[in-house]
Amino acid sequence: MKNQPGQQAPRTPSALKVNKGIPQPSSLNEQAAGNFRLRRKPELSAETYVRGILDGDRVLLSRAITLIESSLKSHYELAQRIIEYCIPYSGNSLRIGITGVPGVGKSTFIEAFGKHLIEQDHRIAVLAIDPSSGISRGSILGDKTRMETLSVDENAFIRPSPSAGSLGGVARKTRETIILCEAAGFDIVLVETVGVGQSETAVHSMVDFFLLLMLAGAGDELQGIKRGIIEMCDGMAINKADGDNLNKAGAARIQYENALHLFPPAASGWKPQVLTCSAIQKTGIPEIWEMILEFKTKMQAKGTFQSRRMSQEKHRMHNTITETLKERFYSDTIIEKMIKEAEDKLAKQKITPYQAARQLLDSYFNDNKLR
Repeated sequence: MKNQPGQQAPRTPSALKVNKGIPQPSSLNEQAAGNFRLRRKPELSAETYVRGILDGDRVLLSRAITLIESSLKSHYELAQRIIEYCIPYSGNSLRIGITGVPGVGKSTFIEAFGKHLIEQDHRIAVLAIDPSSGISRGSILGDKTRMETLSVDENAFIRPSPSAGSLGGVARKTRETIILCEAAGFDIVLVETVGVGQSETAVHSMVDFFLLLMLAGAGDELQGIKRGIIEMCDGMAINKADGDNLNKAGAARIQYENALHLFPPAASGWKPQVLTCSAIQKTGIPEIWEMILEFKTKMQAKGTFQSRRMSQEKHRMHNTITETLKERFYSDTIIEKMIKEAEDKLAKQKITPYQAARQLLDSYFNDNKLR
């Protein structure tokens, strides 16, 4: 029988039968998510952090330092309260800055030096400033992997921090971290710098003794480092003085001793010493520690040890003012829009950089007067 016009032909029964499937499970593991929420670190008060730091709790000390390094406003405010509470318990350590050209063996030296200090019943904190990528802002933070023995010692605390391209910010955060480490009972704080450069000036302004590590047989030693760094150092050590390099290290020591005589004497009257050492063979390490102790004893007797710290406190105040003004200026929403407009004018050569900067600053300070 033919279908009438407009009618559809009856469907032929299909041999394929599809059963109704079961509901698909959620792509989210609810149990695991719940466990993650339970494991999430609770927000702690400043008082809780301080109690933990004073009791030597490394976990809370590390978390407090993370708050210092954070760029979040809420973290900054909490960190400042923690620092304020810890200040009365700080200032009792010997702060030592360690710098040197890349490849000089700073991390190897710090591990050998740190183990020697621990054998002398000291507790040490190592604050290592790691270089950050200028593009990704990433940092290797490899000091804990390089200091394998020291990093697992219960009397040592190693904290690598990324420089993030801001020497001023690193200087402020490192100073604040020193306060927490001192409150936690570490009586010696070692601050390792990125390398020879501008960061040395920042580190010099926060330590009691500034040690410069050098290499022998790596070219013209006296041309391999800036004069300003040599002028800042309180002591110098020629590292890797072992094997075939032993004689070269001795010759380099004489060269540097002669070079230091050409510099004007320090106001404190201290004459920097030049020693040799081998971080791998652990030779010369006790002599370097004796040099630092001699420096501390003489400076305390003359009163210059404390006056140096007071000078550093003044420097810290001015540095904090500079960094705070900079942060508030660039975080201002009105200024942020004006900067983009000024950049467009600069690209079209309608204004000079000096005029643009002056207009932005005048606008910022005038607006804040009206607020």
